[in-house]
Amino acid sequence: MKSFAILALLSAAVASAFASIVPRQTKGNLPAVTVKGNAFFTGDQRFYVRGVAYQPGGASDAKDPLLDIPSLKRDVANFKSLGINTIRVYTIDNSKNHDEGMKLLDDAGIYLALDANTPKYSLNRESAATLRRSYNEVYLQSVFATIDAFADYDNLLLFFSGNEVINERNNTNAAPFIKAVTRDMKQYISNRKSRSIPVGYSAADVAENIEAQALYFNCGTDDERSDFFAFNDYSWCDPSSFQISGWDKKVETYKDYSKPIFLSEFGCITNTRQWGEIASLYHTNMTGVYSGGLAYEYTVEPNGYGIVEINNGNIEPNADFDRLKAAYEKTANPTGNGGYKEKGSASQCPSESEEWEVKSTTLPAMPSNAAKYMNSGAGTGPGLQGAGSHFAGTASEGTATAGSGQATRTPNGSAATGTSNGAGAAAGLDIPVRMMGVGAASVLFGAVLLF
Repeated sequence: MKSFAILALLSAAVASAFASIVPRQTKGNLPAVTVKGNAFFTGDQRFYVRGVAYQPGGASDAKDPLLDIPSLKRDVANFKSLGINTIRVYTIDNSKNHDEGMKLLDDAGIYLALDANTPKYSLNRESAATLRRSYNEVYLQSVFATIDAFADYDNLLLFFSGNEVINERNNTNAAPFIKAVTRDMKQYISNRKSRSIPVGYSAADVAENIEAQALYFNCGTDDERSDFFAFNDYSWCDPSSFQISGWDKKVETYKDYSKPIFLSEFGCITNTRQWGEIASLYHTNMTGVYSGGLAYEYTVEPNGYGIVEINNGNIEPNADFDRLKAAYEKTANPTGNGGYKEKGSASQCPSESEEWEVKSTTLPAMPSNAAKYMNSGAGTGPGLQGAGSHFAGTASEGTATAGSGQATRTPNGSAATGTSNGAGAAAGLDIPVRMMGVGAASVLFGAVLLF
């Protein structure tokens, strides 16, 4: 009876200690990617994005390719043949479980760069009024539910907070709303997730304002700044070169940029694609500023960019696939850290101009009805069959105070300590583990004395 009482006491102590821990439910074997200076890393190893955009059916027939397991298994074999480490997916169903699809990618050494928006749940850039109207709690609930659905997979590389929302020289008034969504996503991750997940924007390469976009998304307080800047660049049209394409000028333009930059799409089809840009993109001429990119795109759609044909459910790689595979095979990543910059500072916010119609550095306040998600979580996402968010919910009112996007809690429910984007949460999780060891040791010591 004495031994039973002691064991019961020990069991209760250990159970109590475990109850105070919020387990990090990570899934997968690949190491999580983090941001250091202006580059991505896995531990101490520089990480370069080497991948393709993957959305079979295209935007007009938006489906979740990570749920079509037979097709994904077929395509993963091609990903491995290409030698890539990342795919970009533009649309997923955030109401469904993705364990099987993400495991297929993880087993193949593939990371996921994921857009947090869907056609129905996104900002509406038609006018200033629709921009503000579409920034509402119904929209953010879907975005946050997407974070919940994927944050625990270690092979989730990053989230895009938007894609080409600014696509002309005269619709830059969307910038504050894109930046507000980025801020909100970062705060949600900080509040509710136990690791940092990079969040940033995928921009259209609009000549008149692309530099202003880069500066804008990296200026202001840390909670507002993107963790990276990506843009869709089709300026290298074979036959070309580092100089002919103008990429040398872009490297010079962004040489002091303090966050990772990569190409979220590339691959001009004006002429036959020889993929000469691969050799340049992973050369030390560029890797001090750029962290690779994503070739556009996997399947042939009406726009004509794909590297594989789909015929009656069968995949047939075309000549573009073969040339891209050859380009990746003969282009290794630089040794060492590729010349990355360990330290840097926030950019200077761009001034208002004809090409940059943003008058102030202030951002829209997060819709008041969305604040509850920071504490209670987003719940089940609306998926691809939801009614949409463009004219739902209650729109944002007023502007936010700079710094308001800092974490307000840690994943275990305690108040935040002033750190942001998961750093404080992760550190805080060590404490219950250490205390569990101390508590269990104390009970064991007491048991020895009783015997």
